[in-house]
Amino acid sequence: MRGAKAYAKVGVESGILAASPYQRIVMLFDSYQAAIRMARLHMQAGDMAGKGKAITKAVNIVSRGLRGSLDKERGGEVAANLDQLYDTVVRLLLRASLNNDEQALDVAASLLENIGSAWRQIGPQVEGEVGDGAGAGD
Repeated sequence: MRGAKAYAKVGVESGILAASPYQRIVMLFDSYQAAIRMARLHMQAGDMAGKGKAITKAVNIVSRGLRGSLDKERGGEVAANLDQLYDTVVRLLLRASLNNDEQALDVAASLLENIGSAWRQIGPQVEGEVGDGAGAGD
């Protein structure tokens, strides 16, 4: 079993390395939503350790991945607004974790689902333009 997990991890890491900046941002949004779903399941099952691990993963995706990819100098107002939104989402996630608050999870999921959906809709036609400052840096 350990070998299969290691093989799968290498496959995922290879996919991330081969992905364009646009694709990496979409992967972050998808991974974020998956972490929220896992946190909700663990919360409902009373598995506090699993809930904490899933919420920590979601927080890291937002703070290190999405927020970390913002180019605040070139992104202007859009990047500043996204930075504030990401801060709000992290606060919601922390509240959800501390208070076992499913509603806070729902709000955190929906806030970023709209942006993730927009990224998926703009499609590969903008892959060469992603480094505009509002989204991912190269």
